[in-house]
Amino acid sequence: MPNGLITDDSLRIHPDGYAISLTIPWYRSLWLSSVVKLTLTVDGEEVAQDDIAFELEGTRYRLDDLAAQSEVLWYLQQHPLLIVRRDPAIALGETHDVAIVGELRLPYMQIMPGQDGGPGMYVPNHVRQTLSLTATDTAAAPPALVSDVDAPPPAAEEDPFKLGLTLYSASAEFRAGYFDFDGLLDRVAELGIGPGIEIVASQVLPTYPLVSDEFVTTWRAAFDRHGFDESSFGANLDMGRRRDRDMTPDEEFEFSRVLFEGAKKLGFPLVRIQSAKPDLLKRLLPIAEQLELTLAYEIHAPMGPNAPEIMKVREVYETLDSPLLGFVADFSSTMHAMSPTLLRAVRRAGLDDEAIERLQAIWSTDASMRERQEEFIGYLRGRDFDPGRLGSFAHLAFNMHGHVDPHEWADIMPQIKHVHAKFYDIDDSGQEPAIDYPELVKVFVEGGYRGYWSSEWEGHAFAELGEVDPLVLVRRQHDLIRSSMHALRA
Repeated sequence: MPNGLITDDSLRIHPDGYAISLTIPWYRSLWLSSVVKLTLTVDGEEVAQDDIAFELEGTRYRLDDLAAQSEVLWYLQQHPLLIVRRDPAIALGETHDVAIVGELRLPYMQIMPGQDGGPGMYVPNHVRQTLSLTATDTAAAPPALVSDVDAPPPAAEEDPFKLGLTLYSASAEFRAGYFDFDGLLDRVAELGIGPGIEIVASQVLPTYPLVSDEFVTTWRAAFDRHGFDESSFGANLDMGRRRDRDMTPDEEFEFSRVLFEGAKKLGFPLVRIQSAKPDLLKRLLPIAEQLELTLAYEIHAPMGPNAPEIMKVREVYETLDSPLLGFVADFSSTMHAMSPTLLRAVRRAGLDDEAIERLQAIWSTDASMRERQEEFIGYLRGRDFDPGRLGSFAHLAFNMHGHVDPHEWADIMPQIKHVHAKFYDIDDSGQEPAIDYPELVKVFVEGGYRGYWSSEWEGHAFAELGEVDPLVLVRRQHDLIRSSMHALRA
């Protein structure tokens, strides 16, 4: 997914002067308060902030006012306009050099909580783009997609796991408007993927965090049409939704309660939770019991089942002693190499061979995620390379790729309620080059796991839009998992 705010069709004619159609530079919806900075330069001249209005769904905001818009959602498929005053107005067909710099604050990726009632520190996403654009009056049409894909190998009753996917796998295409939600489910069915369907609520719900009746109608119709199963409802906790402070404990509880009720409304048996604060979990357990929901905390790179942070969660679980509490195992935790997709992305962003070798060497150490990030960023600055050129990659290279031994999953196998079968590539031999899927299948079969493996292609974080068809890759990954299951059984 390109880490960009503008695309080739972003320059639009407008009676006030001209407009720039924006694409959210992330995989999920964000609050307008997440927009920290936007600057625009056209034909080498920076546009005055007072000459720019940010328009979303017919409402205009001054750029200085965005920080206060913590109740206004920038939905993933929306394309707000930066409207610029200019006399004369730009005409249809004119070409101009457009440069945009943006910074977003990811409100659920907390680096450090706030102190004394102030705001915490959150992972930033930096965007810097320069494109030569031709003024148009319409968005570009989406491309045709591959349809002549071989039928999938059939599932067998003796297969230990059910397969499915998280719709997060098609984040870039969904963001770009290749599908509406209904069309995305149709595409999944066309490729023979399923039956399990997982969603990230902040990505697909236009009324996030609420689940609307209209969305339920679309959801039910697609499930009836294709025979899908609900597998996991991905819930984030937007602690940094407000810019002036973090959420209070009561706000965290209420935000989570709304998401849980939405999961039940859609028929999910399990919610992937982001926070395992003891007091919050204690308050949420009665809600989960009432709604008959399993709550599964995601173990994600760079942590593994025995990381100090996860040991604290395990201790909380032991204290609360509820069968509704468990874990989502995300295979980003147990990688034996950095993804080739990531390495291609940072090379495109300007890293040379020496820097990429240094990146991999730092990644392979046992230092904490933050220590490795700081070491790498310090290395880049020591070479006069601005880390901002990498967008969020300078951080994500470490918190999306872990190198824990895959056999550690066996230590908590009875508590694993759902699996994110994370992957980034499928090579010409049908293998994932950075994640040992045959070994993971062996660990989970021998450990007695019998739930869903939900394919999660996260290459969209690093790949260019259109570089691959992610859902075709998911089909190929399903072939890998099934062949690994069958080989083990044989």
